[in-house]
Amino acid sequence: MVKGEFWPATWMLVGTAGWVVLMHLLQIAVWAIHYSWNKAMPDLTTALYFSAVTYTTTGYGDLVLPKEWRLVGGVEALTGILMCGLSTGMFFAVFTKALGFHLENNPAERTNERAAH
Repeated sequence: MVKGEFWPATWMLVGTAGWVVLMHLLQIAVWAIHYSWNKAMPDLTTALYFSAVTYTTTGYGDLVLPKEWRLVGGVEALTGILMCGLSTGMFFAVFTKALGFHLENNPAERTNERAAH
């Protein structure tokens, strides 16, 4: 890889990962605000913790929603799984684009890569 191409591709991937994490944190916060606003959790701090554990499907079990809210917690977990999968696909697409750009600008490496397979 040419020296000048490594860092732009690296920073693009780091920036993408940063935005993905930020978007997940925003979704966790929206769920937490919903729980706190509707008194399903005692305060916003507890709701943020519960939401993060539920969204990421860690599920420690030290906090539970009231009986009438338990199905909503499952929906949050399902949403978290789906959003993490979507983020993985998006990150892979960005990575493929960065690699594809590199190969388009380096025909010799593309030829070497084909010969290796």
